[in-house]
Amino acid sequence: MRQHIQNKIYHVEILPPKQATEKLDADLKLFTDKYEKVRESGRCACITDNAMGLLAFQGAECIEELGLKVNGEQVMIHLNTFHTKENLHEILDSCGKLGIKYLLVVSGDGSDRLPKLQPADLGATEVQSVTSVELMRYINREYPGAFTMGVAFNPYEPPEHEFEKLKRKFSAGASFIITQPVIEKNAVIDEMLAKYPDVPVIIEAWMSKKLSLLSDAVGYTIPEDTPFDPIECLRQIHAWYPACGVYLSL
Repeated sequence: MRQHIQNKIYHVEILPPKQATEKLDADLKLFTDKYEKVRESGRCACITDNAMGLLAFQGAECIEELGLKVNGEQVMIHLNTFHTKENLHEILDSCGKLGIKYLLVVSGDGSDRLPKLQPADLGATEVQSVTSVELMRYINREYPGAFTMGVAFNPYEPPEHEFEKLKRKFSAGASFIITQPVIEKNAVIDEMLAKYPDVPVIIEAWMSKKLSLLSDAVGYTIPEDTPFDPIECLRQIHAWYPACGVYLSL
């Protein structure tokens, strides 16, 4: 991941088709077009996992079924805890078969319609609920050395809690960080960078003009008519955090 930052390789978010779509062929073509555009540009395709709790096709599943080319340095699969154990292994086995090594492991946005990994599934009997920590420990145990795993960092949560969670994530095997979307220079991110100067950090840039959609993430209401220039914000992120990578949240 360090070479991504050194070579200024953007990480570009791509959402796979939702399973409830009524236009699957069109959505698969759109996914293919976005994936190929990212790949051909030398950037890294970051494929979400049931984003916002909406059941979607898996990234590795789409890549395999569509016969898309994979460069191991250009694909990152998001992986959350809302899966059955069987499905988890199907995803990881598929990633291994395709040569996908980068995983962003998160607890995830769930819903009542999605299954959830249980502590007993992962041999984590010391906890009551599975988080990204338990999931990473399990992956490292069952697939030793197969994956390079990153984690999320939320600068809008109480800092003491977020930094404590980050320690546990590192102890479970995390090797890089991707932040929540940043729209201004952030003191908590500055503190995190000072605490962990040797860890690759990727700053998420919000690339939609609809800034109000970030209200839940930042913890306060952003009026719908708030003006926002995502390209100018992207320029500022590069100026504020020149030693970090950038994730384009689309």
